[in-house]
Amino acid sequence: MSKQAKATTGGDHFTRWLVIGMVALVVVTGVIFSIMSSSTKANESFAALKGYKLGDSVAASVNPAAGFGLTLNPGAPVTIDLWEDPQCPVCRTFETSIGAYIDTMVRTKKATVVYHLLSFLGPESVRAANALMCSADEGHYLDFHQAVYIVQPALENSGFFSNDNLVKIGDHIGLKSKTFTDCLTKGSKLELVKAHADSMPTYKVSGTPTVFINGKLWERTSNGFDLNEFRLAVEAG
Repeated sequence: MSKQAKATTGGDHFTRWLVIGMVALVVVTGVIFSIMSSSTKANESFAALKGYKLGDSVAASVNPAAGFGLTLNPGAPVTIDLWEDPQCPVCRTFETSIGAYIDTMVRTKKATVVYHLLSFLGPESVRAANALMCSADEGHYLDFHQAVYIVQPALENSGFFSNDNLVKIGDHIGLKSKTFTDCLTKGSKLELVKAHADSMPTYKVSGTPTVFINGKLWERTSNGFDLNEFRLAVEAG
């Protein structure tokens, strides 16, 4: 091989490795930027929980006769069954419009509310549902439930509902017990999460949010979730 040929070959190798190095740098930079961006968005979400104060403890029990639903304030004159997925954006809209009313109905013992936590939107729904059920053991399901929807990301399965971030949600609202953290990180309620999902066909539930008032499916007539419409339906029983 001539000296000129050797020089050309060496140049080709140098150019190839230079291009590979530049591509690798772009990829690594993109990954770092993505991680930093996700971290920034997470911090912004947690900031929305600043100043949150836990309400009074509310006991919750699992009712096998109601699809293993988490039952708050049993024995009230009216029963509201709420089926939801923690990642469901429409469920967040429902919570924003109706959630405070349901919270008050529970705390004033005017309604029995049974929460059915579904997880068909993916692994992050499973983790969030598990965490929610763990919070029920602490007597703070209503608080953690509200916090989860406050910080719910715009995109499903964005990576936000990791166990670490779910623990941080608890930290930000004052739910910091070791029993809660252990329950969450060990997936102690995963069998119950599955039981909720398995009960869907029995109740003919195919989407979220789905609401029953005293066993009757609530079908809204307005485009959004109108609080007055829902309140009148509850009062009518």
